[in-house]
Amino acid sequence: MPSQTHEGAPGPGTAGRLWVVSAPLGNPDDLSPRARSVLAVADLVLAEDTRSARRILSLIGSRRSDQLVVSCFDANESSRALEAVERIAAGQNVALLSEAGTPLVSDPGFRVVRAVIEAGLVVQPVPGPSAILAALVGSGQSAERFTFLGFPPRKSGARRRLFETLRSHPFTLILYESPMRTADTLRDLAAVLGQQRQACVARELTKTHEEFVRGTLAALCERYRADRPLGEVTLVVSGADPDIEQRQDALSDEGLAARAAELLATGQSARDVTDELSVRSSRPRREIYAIVTAVGSTSRPT
Repeated sequence: MPSQTHEGAPGPGTAGRLWVVSAPLGNPDDLSPRARSVLAVADLVLAEDTRSARRILSLIGSRRSDQLVVSCFDANESSRALEAVERIAAGQNVALLSEAGTPLVSDPGFRVVRAVIEAGLVVQPVPGPSAILAALVGSGQSAERFTFLGFPPRKSGARRRLFETLRSHPFTLILYESPMRTADTLRDLAAVLGQQRQACVARELTKTHEEFVRGTLAALCERYRADRPLGEVTLVVSGADPDIEQRQDALSDEGLAARAAELLATGQSARDVTDELSVRSSRPRREIYAIVTAVGSTSRPT
């Protein structure tokens, strides 16, 4: 069998393989000794961002003149996958490196991994930093079971449709978001999952200005509507409480209609009323909207 050193890092005589290497989120000290060993001897580094990859290689003191660092992103990943297969088949070691965190997780690399597997070659992960896990364990939400959503849709309507499928989901939800859309996404989460659902905004993980802000979706929405967050953002939202969901389901058409009439009488729009009633009922939003519009049409003066 080929020899290996440093707990699986490639040593002399190690057969070529694809190493999926986790990079620091911000703090360079989080680069593991094993990751350092792998990157130091890799013949080819497929990097989401070549500048950040070269900074990491400089950090570990790698100055090999024959080591290639090339970009790997959506537009060229298919061709990079073919190149990786050719090199690994020839006995070379190829490292796949994201700008931060673990490759493939909302980052490029899936097509490379699939191509190497389909060619019958070895894929070996080098675990390490992950924004998902860092945010989860610092959020104060349950880490027993969780669901990762990646980046939600950019448009509010599509986001709300996604969140509606998760209204009764009992597991903690984790998602990435742009600081530009954080307030809007929190607003949609609050409208669909409930204003009082507990959540956490984690940003700049492992960096100098790392911050965890915890509270209800309503409070977090209000905060970030007034003060847009800076840096990388990960949202962690508590799962649904089955007891609350059962009580919400119990609301009748008559109860929703009566409440809709009260809210419409205050001058709120049908959409705003639907948002508020959606917090109290896990029924499909379109059903609630139909009740609200029906009440609105009968309450108009003739």
